[in-house]
Parts: sequence; C-alpha cells; structure tokens
Amino acid sequence: MRGVIYDGERVRVVDDLEVREPGPGEVRVAIAAPGLCHSDLSVVDGTIPFPVPVVLGHEGAGVVEAVGAGVTHVRPGDHVALSTLANCGTCADCDRGRPTMCRRAIGRPGRPFARAGRPVYQFASNSAFAERTVVRAVQAVRVPDDIPLPSAALIGCGVLTGVGAVLNRARVGRGDSVVVIGVGGIGLNVVQGARLAGALRIVAVDADPAKEDAALAFGATHFLTSADGVRDILPTGADHAFECVGRVELVRQAVDLLDRHGQAVLLGVPPADAEASFRVSSMYLDKSILGCRYGSSRPQHDIALYAELYRQGRLLLDELVTRTYPVADFDKAVTDARAGRVARAVVTF
Repeated sequence: MRGVIYDGERVRVVDDLEVREPGPGEVRVAIAAPGLCHSDLSVVDGTIPFPVPVVLGHEGAGVVEAVGAGVTHVRPGDHVALSTLANCGTCADCDRGRPTMCRRAIGRPGRPFARAGRPVYQFASNSAFAERTVVRAVQAVRVPDDIPLPSAALIGCGVLTGVGAVLNRARVGRGDSVVVIGVGGIGLNVVQGARLAGALRIVAVDADPAKEDAALAFGATHFLTSADGVRDILPTGADHAFECVGRVELVRQAVDLLDRHGQAVLLGVPPADAEASFRVSSMYLDKSILGCRYGSSRPQHDIALYAELYRQGRLLLDELVTRTYPVADFDKAVTDARAGRVARAVVTF
C-alpha cells in the first residue's frame, strides 16, 4: 500500500508499505483524507525530534476495516475521525478526565508498519498518511456518514487543538476579549472557538493580509497585520491572547497584550530548546501563561460534539479545506503549507 515516509533525510511516497492486523483493543482504518499539519513538517525540520523511518500524518478520517478483540464502540463500515491521543483510560489522569496528561500516551512510538521486512515507526500514534493504519480503539471516534471525510479529518487535530484551547483550557467566557496571533489552521480554529464561546471582540493578527477574509469568516471582529494596533481596539488589553505560530518573540507579545487577570495561551511549537522571556512585574496583576496540549481535549466527547456543531452549521470545517492534493503531489502540498498558501492542505489516496 501507499504511504508517506520520512527516513531522516527526505520525505517520499512509497507503495510497498505494510501494516499489521489489529490486535486486542485496536482498529484498522482505511484512510480517506489526511490533513497536512505543521507538526508533520516539524518532524522533517527537526523541531519535533522523532525516530525514523516514520510514516507521517496525524490528522485523518476514514472507514473502519477491521477491529480487534474487545472493540465494541465501532465496527467495520463505520466512518471515524482519528485522534492522536492513545491514552490508556485507566491511569489517575485519565480517571480525572485529563486524557491529554496520560503518561502512557506520550513518547512511546509504536511500529505497526513494515517495509521490506523492517519495522517503521508510527507518528503520533496515528500515521494518517498511509492508505491504512492501525490505532488504539480509543482513538477512533465515530462520526455521522453525512460529514465529508476530508472535513471530518480536520477535527482530529486542528479543531481539537484550536477550539479546545478556547473552550477547555482558557475557558473563554461570554463577552470576553480575545487576541489570536497567527491565523493558519490552528489560529482559525481558535477564532471560531472564541466565536462559539461568545467572545465580544476577537482580534486576529497575521502578517499576511491575504488571511483577512478567512479570519473574518471564522468569526474575527477585527483583523490586523501587526499587533501594534491591538491597543487601539482593546485599550486596557485582552482577556485572552493565543500564540499560534511558535515564535518566542510572539510569546512575549502575547503576554504584553494582556489586560489584568488575562491569560496567554501557548499553542505554537517552537524548537524544543527555545526559551521565552517576559517582564515578571507585569504578572502580579493576576496574569497567567498557560501551556496547552492538544486543546486539553477529551476526544471521544469533543470530536462528537464538534461533528454535531458542524451539522448544525455552527462550526466551520469545509472552509478549512483550502485545497486537496493527490498523494503523488505531496511535495506540492508541503510547499504550499510552508508558504502559508493554504489553511489546511488535505491529501487524498
């Protein structure tokens, strides 16, 4: 079968990838449409260290082909969106409703794939850039058949991360003010999460003026190409500022834009050894800096919720799919994603 592999030197599409049968508590899924996220590119450029060779991709949807022993919540033929969170479900953090903190779901890459008899790693417990993948049952969340799979694919990363950061981590309230720094795929979902939460002012900031139409369509009340104008709109600062780019100078910018009792939420992924600075005295007005893993999500609950909000016309998915690319054009998808020409590039097999 076909898949996209990074071997430590380059990314290439291969057609001799193999995947094993699902074991107990696992599901094999025929992938219909994976989205290309910047986290995939971060593996290639070294921002996210990961063993190789690895099948990339972690944002996908497809159809269940087979289930292992003990799996009852999905069956062959079901449409599913995949999460990257292979949480155990039994540890103290899972029991407290914090599956993103499950230590058994972090830093333990599996190898369900093989090529020429040699095992190949799975990225983010998912590897959606393959015609078929095997995931833990908890990662497969059933979605209604009337949701297009290229749109459903985006729920599993971009929507869970962006909307979840607003609703679950920051807990933005009705009437709050929000600044979103960077309105790519994650930032646009932060914008629409703020809209869903009832934020009164949502200021989208991006250096690319071409992103204004999308930001406004997703719910921004204002669009700026520089944060210099934020104080003209929010003279005392923002209740919430989300950094969605992954640059340390923008982390400082997010902190400096806060009002009293404001929160800066970090979603962008800088290099693993990056350090950011801020003026300590500014924090004594009850300000906070919050990290956020995967939107502090509970995928089985949240994916179903976002799917229903989409069906009601309240959450945008189709508009995120800027362009689809046949897997043979994967290099073009990477080029367009790096250049910021697309909110989300979706690959088709």
